[in-house]
Amino acid sequence: MFDDKVILITGGTGSFGHMYTKTLLRDYKPKKVIIYSRDELKQYEMQQIFNAPCMRYFIGDVRDQERITQACQGVDFVIHAAALKQVPAAEYNPTECIKTNINGAENVIRAAIAAKVEKVIALSTDKAANPINLYGATKLASDKLFVAANNMVGGSVPRFSVVRYGNVVGSRGSVVPLFQKFVAEKATEIPITDENMTRFWITLQQGVDFVLKNFSRMYGGEIFVPKIPSVKVKDLAEAIAPGVRHRVIGIRPGEKLHEKMVPRDDSYRTIEFEDHFVITPSIKFADMDVDYTANRLNERGTPAEQGFSYDSGTNPWLLDVDEIRELHQSAGI
Repeated sequence: MFDDKVILITGGTGSFGHMYTKTLLRDYKPKKVIIYSRDELKQYEMQQIFNAPCMRYFIGDVRDQERITQACQGVDFVIHAAALKQVPAAEYNPTECIKTNINGAENVIRAAIAAKVEKVIALSTDKAANPINLYGATKLASDKLFVAANNMVGGSVPRFSVVRYGNVVGSRGSVVPLFQKFVAEKATEIPITDENMTRFWITLQQGVDFVLKNFSRMYGGEIFVPKIPSVKVKDLAEAIAPGVRHRVIGIRPGEKLHEKMVPRDDSYRTIEFEDHFVITPSIKFADMDVDYTANRLNERGTPAEQGFSYDSGTNPWLLDVDEIRELHQSAGI
């Protein structure tokens, strides 16, 4: 699907962009892969790793409508990964988070429409489901923008969809590098927020593969949610630093004890497939009449039960300490 195509990744110098680029270059023969981000140092460092002839590096911010529109010219597929993601930072700098996560999303949508991009997938987060922090609220607004964008183009292109998943193993800003730092420093205790806290857990490669496959699955308007395991934060700490004492420091501003990816209020429009869920649009598109129970890969799903919720605290797929270690080893952590 991506052979001889032009793919643009916003926020492409992040952990996801690195893995997505690695996978595209390994498994496909793209015409161009455009990395769009605002950090020249990260772009320089990424160029030392990915310097294939098809690679392009564009300095730019999704806040800049003119620049992102220029970058989208001739592009077939867009992955929108750019965002301000740190929960406490967003609480203290709300306007900056809104400018990037909401205004930036609208700029990407308008740029993709102007350039007649074929398909766009925006990355979301479990924190967008019933959000209690500003980061989650901005990503929920972003999700709504991308879903509704399908109505702006009618029966034309682009088609817009969203992928929502949980915490990524070992990504920048995740708790894993922090725990590893304490281990390297031979700390006598590790701080954890709450003994009962749980999180959804996915590797970078799993996240990338899920996004890649959804370009083939999508009609437009779906929020794709993978079926992935949960972990207890205390078990995560034990897996990384066995035998080290835990010190409970309390939940940070804007954090939840457990995360949701499909809230109960969305159960009536959720379809369950073998390895994922699809949250269907809450609005009816004027020029689209889609049966979302069968996707473009002919995979078939069934409506979720009323009142269903996909919650990290009640997820039956819960990894124990040994399974966490195995997952980390498979991810090279």
